Amino acid sequence: MPIDAAKAVAAPPRTGEISWNSKDVQLYHLGIGAGVPATDPDELRYTLESRLHVLPSFATVAGNGAPGVISGLSMPGIEVDLARVLHGGQTLTLHRPLPAAGTATSTGRIAAVYDKGKAAVLVMRTEVADADGPLWTNDAQIFIRGEGGWGGDRGPSGRLEAPEGEPDRVVEHTLREDQALLYRLSGDWNPLHADPEFAKVAGFERPILHGLCTYGIALKAVVDTLLGGDVTRVRSYVTRFAGVVYPGETLRIRMWHTPEATQIAVSAVDRDDAAVLADTLVRHT
Repeated sequence: MPIDAAKAVAAPPRTGEISWNSKDVQLYHLGIGAGVPATDPDELRYTLESRLHVLPSFATVAGNGAPGVISGLSMPGIEVDLARVLHGGQTLTLHRPLPAAGTATSTGRIAAVYDKGKAAVLVMRTEVADADGPLWTNDAQIFIRGEGGWGGDRGPSGRLEAPEGEPDRVVEHTLREDQALLYRLSGDWNPLHADPEFAKVAGFERPILHGLCTYGIALKAVVDTLLGGDVTRVRSYVTRFAGVVYPGETLRIRMWHTPEATQIAVSAVDRDDAAVLADTLVRHT
């Protein structure tokens, strides 16, 4: 088996310095579709350096996403084919609001390896802190197709109860044809999102959008429509990537809101509302 679960979990963490500036934040915001209309005061909060605030999901790419998913796949005990890799889910916990520029220490490790039968799931944890203390913790759940079945722990279930009633808000967002090409400039260079031939080898008709791009788009919808545009109210954000998204499609974002949390479901309008984000929850003040 190319994955040695015990060796992967026991491997020492990788630590390095990361840094980012307002240009990186602006590029990320543009990559998730901010800035339309370009002169809208609400959008200028994402695009103009003089009034810039930072959407918390920027944490997934800060410092080019270091140590990053692809880097994590080279950890001891792991040897896999990149074409079999899918991002299965993401959990982000905010310890403080993100600054528009900063330097921090990023520590990454394999926190767990689960056996899902037909796939293995790696939980890749990244903890980031600066001189003032912890900033955020990211857990990426990475599916490795064809690598399960060794009789290991299946891991916890992240399924949420279906929300009751009609959503409080519904937002539709149409993606650019070049959305994945723009988003990947923030640091995720997996050719699955740009190279048609690689996408076909991986089993897709054409390059697909990064799951973390959809993740950012959905969080922006919650912040803009339900949290008064205040990014500092977000405390944590978890999702399961339930299906693919193709650039150029329209996303339908349904939101069920309470004072403490907003549950989200995201689907692809163009494909009969096929689910793309599920079990998705934003906890906030």
